[in-house]
Amino acid sequence: MAQQQGIVDQHPPAECYETLAKTDRSLMIDVRTRAEWQFVGLPDLAAIRRELKLVEWVVYPQMTPNTSFPDQMREIIETEGPEQIFFICRSGARSLAAAQATAHLSAAMDRPLHCTNVMEGFEGDLDPEGHRGRLNGWKATGLPWRQG
Repeated sequence: MAQQQGIVDQHPPAECYETLAKTDRSLMIDVRTRAEWQFVGLPDLAAIRRELKLVEWVVYPQMTPNTSFPDQMREIIETEGPEQIFFICRSGARSLAAAQATAHLSAAMDRPLHCTNVMEGFEGDLDPEGHRGRLNGWKATGLPWRQG
């Protein structure tokens, strides 16, 4: 029997929040570093009763790949049994890579998942003054967040 592939797609932050709110057995993975969680803030999903999991894609301060990422994701998949996982990072690049890796992992586990990247990420792109969090992304969209 052919192995089923997981689905990977991307949507803007507001659309992800809305879909996350109405999708049973869904959760969000923030793949930024511990320093980003603590000093920049975190998506706040309390109002929609969804869970935010924290799994670094790269490890601060070395910014080297988190070699435990596959094992951490495997545990989440087995324990939580999600049907859809939303991935977020600072600007959408690391979270896209994490979504793709997780979709591949879930297919190998014979539990293909729908993995969605939050485009623009938590802080979004740099504005003309070189600042994040103003132009686009989770925070600039006005979605709920809290300080880590």
